[in-house]
Amino acid sequence: MSNAIITDMAGAYIEHSEVITNFVACVYYQLKDSICRVYPDNVQYKWEIDGEEKKVVPDASINCRVHAKKGNSFFDIPRFVMEVVSPSTEKYDRTEKKEIYRSQEVDEYWVVDWRKRQVEIYILDYDDETPQYYLFNTITESNKKELKIVHFPHIKIDFDELFNI
Repeated sequence: MSNAIITDMAGAYIEHSEVITNFVACVYYQLKDSICRVYPDNVQYKWEIDGEEKKVVPDASINCRVHAKKGNSFFDIPRFVMEVVSPSTEKYDRTEKKEIYRSQEVDEYWVVDWRKRQVEIYILDYDDETPQYYLFNTITESNKKELKIVHFPHIKIDFDELFNI
């Protein structure tokens, strides 16, 4: 007999999934000839933090050490992570998940809000020797030409394509 617990979870909004798909589709071929790969929300990262194993599944990530994995789990640090917030995920994405990425020193963290058509770009820097995220830019319709992955400047991302939902 199994000890599994079945829970009823609300599915993600279609718009949430479409933004992830649009991002991955835009970036995938631009990374084709590099050692880096973009992944949608079907891979997890496992890290030990304060003696406890933490698992996170980003909505999208760019990883340049794709051989440090077992099954669908990576054990190294991605260079880039994107979370698309929805009413049920926003608090977790902006607090605990962001803190996990900061502690693992993920270079760049995007918080994408499909309802507001907004992208917050956070970059990692250091306060003395402590890693911190700093808001680099907030992209909306009014400054959409400034949308870019800071750590992958050769990758072109079109704001309207990202939010083509």
